[in-house]
Amino acid sequence: MAFIRKFNSPLLLILVFAAIIAGFVGERANATIILTMVFISGVLDFTNTYRSEKAVEKLVKKVTSTATVIRNGKEKEVHLKDIVPGDIVVLSAGDIIPADCKLLDADNFFVNQSALTGEAFPVEKKADDPVLMGTNVVTGRAKAIVEKTGLSTEFGRIAESLETAPPETDFEKNIKNFSYFILRLTFVMVSFVFIANALLGRDLLESFLFAVAIAVGLTPELLPIIMSVSLSRGSIEMSKKEVIVKNLSSIESFGSMDILCTDKTGTLTQNKIALIKYVDGYGNISEGTLLHAYLGGVFHTGVKDFFNNAIREYKKLDIKGYEKVYEIPFDFDRRRESMIVKIEGEHIMITKGAPEDILSISVTDKAMRDKFSDTFASLSRDGFRVLAVAQKEVASGNVIYSKEEEKDMSFLGFVAFLDPPKKDVKDTIEELIALGIEVKILTGDSEILTEKICREIGLKYSNVITGEQLSALSEHEFKKTVLNTTIFSRVHPDQKEKIIIALKKAGKVTGFLGDGINDAPSIKAADVGISVNNAVDVAKETADIILTRKSLRVLKEGVIEGRKTLQNTMKYIMMGLSSNFGNMFSMMGASLLLPFLPMLPSQVLLNNFLYDVSQLSLSTDSVDKESIKSPPHWDMNFIKRFMYVFGPISSIFDFLTFGMLLYVFKLTQGAFQTGWFLESIATQVFVIYMIRTKKLPFLESSPSKLVLLNTLLAVSVAWVIPYTPLGGIFNFGRISSHVLASIAGIVLIYLLLVELAKRIFYSKGIV
Repeated sequence: MAFIRKFNSPLLLILVFAAIIAGFVGERANATIILTMVFISGVLDFTNTYRSEKAVEKLVKKVTSTATVIRNGKEKEVHLKDIVPGDIVVLSAGDIIPADCKLLDADNFFVNQSALTGEAFPVEKKADDPVLMGTNVVTGRAKAIVEKTGLSTEFGRIAESLETAPPETDFEKNIKNFSYFILRLTFVMVSFVFIANALLGRDLLESFLFAVAIAVGLTPELLPIIMSVSLSRGSIEMSKKEVIVKNLSSIESFGSMDILCTDKTGTLTQNKIALIKYVDGYGNISEGTLLHAYLGGVFHTGVKDFFNNAIREYKKLDIKGYEKVYEIPFDFDRRRESMIVKIEGEHIMITKGAPEDILSISVTDKAMRDKFSDTFASLSRDGFRVLAVAQKEVASGNVIYSKEEEKDMSFLGFVAFLDPPKKDVKDTIEELIALGIEVKILTGDSEILTEKICREIGLKYSNVITGEQLSALSEHEFKKTVLNTTIFSRVHPDQKEKIIIALKKAGKVTGFLGDGINDAPSIKAADVGISVNNAVDVAKETADIILTRKSLRVLKEGVIEGRKTLQNTMKYIMMGLSSNFGNMFSMMGASLLLPFLPMLPSQVLLNNFLYDVSQLSLSTDSVDKESIKSPPHWDMNFIKRFMYVFGPISSIFDFLTFGMLLYVFKLTQGAFQTGWFLESIATQVFVIYMIRTKKLPFLESSPSKLVLLNTLLAVSVAWVIPYTPLGGIFNFGRISSHVLASIAGIVLIYLLLVELAKRIFYSKGIV
């Protein structure tokens, strides 16, 4: 079924219908060619999509496949699918929570919920608290009773919502609109030609064949193949840069992207708590504060926690001469821990913990405490998680130390922690903005922390709003706010998806980059869904594009590849709707004015075949740097305006050729048809040099070598055929060298006029 669905576009159906009709009326060779093109297009699309999906399957690794449960009084490992409500699960650091559960007991139990909520920092959980499937244990141990499994869980609810068909992307809508436009145009022109020729008393079969030939000539049957080849080539180039494209059409949506919405945690940030600052009570850098915090972290032997890990990993300090004596572990009543350290015969107690509690045991002067509290508040406003550090000298010898000793201490300062941005994200954001892409942040984290990250990565933001504030807006206010806001904080999954949909309805090609369970619906709703290599499985499975290395710099490369692909696809369309449409329009007029058909059906089809072959290399064409500086869009109004300007220019020169061949050189039917065949193929093919760039052809912008070779070869073959045995098969007549020279002159003047018209078209605001 997946393979068959590759052939359900209106454009391909037009071609299949034309091929069937051509086959019935005897044009079996041409019918075979058309059907072969359609089949190759479908196979290319299916093969590349299938190959990309298989590659993603290799990337997607299950985080865990078993969990520890207590059954019959014994602990045992069971597969996740075998867990049922009522099971008692044993959880410890590193475990993925296998179902929605309620905690029975918990010891220093912290859970990372970023995959569901977007919050960067682990959250403490106690007995009777709920824990959700897909979140992971950071520290501590706990027992929990399973309440919900499978689709009943919060994770399952999100997964179930992803089973519906994905919404139509901007690119798919444009392809469909273009196909219907071609369908209407083809129907009108073919009906007119057939009825007019029939009324003129011409042979009905020949008139019908001529009408079918015009239908084939009007239909850009190579568009699916050129798109598939371009997309395949783009996906291959992107795979070299460690980007897997699951959905080929998403490459062009990627290139057209106006807005990139992204989660913060794990995407812009490292999803790893890091020590950022160490200051005294007045906010000045304090090496003493760092040293004492480091001693407490290095000698810590209790349950591992993210704060002590971050302190140890910040940098290695020289602590020779220091010796651990005793440790008083953390508890949630005191909200602090202490370490007794020996140095040069003295015993020092180092205590660190919640700033409010440390200040209460170390600062008695109210003014000083207020000042230190202001420093703490300032750090918090900047988005930091803060610990305070204090110390005092304690008795040495055979002493039993207890938490009651934590009093009358000397305050040292604060250590501040942050989930820092990834190293290359600042440059990546700048490059995306330079490419005309607006970046919006959608996160479950706080606005203070998110603003801090945005400042660090250099992202200028115009407005900040919370999920609660969004909920209070009317539908009209919501749409307006979404467009004008950069930071959306404390938003839940449904709001993220609603924001994406609102942006799309506003006409913005929207991409969403996320890595959590809560991001999956938004990834699916976007025109192009993007995830990263360390994302949860459901996010990777839903995404169109997977970044397989942590650097977001590959986003820029993907966008550029998408823009190149779209630009080369547009070249084919604009050519077809200029010279190709003009030639078919000329055939309509000439079939009414001339005493014979201006070109036989077989000659029209040969012309069209050679023209199509000449365009097969378009996917390799070079693209001007200026054309990829901003998001290109498939604008049907632009396409129509282009056709209305350049189509008539082609027709004018066709009629000039008609007049020259008929009234100047007085050619017979066979010679006339040959002359116009040569003029038609040359103008249709060579106009690519003008259409492919806004610059001066060859002098300022040159086509790729393959495009140049292919176009020259196609026209050369066309001009040689009438003088070979094939000329008789297609009923061509021979024409003299001075007629050929005159046709060549008309072609040259046509190309010069198209270049002039192009400059006026782009400079006078016609676009």
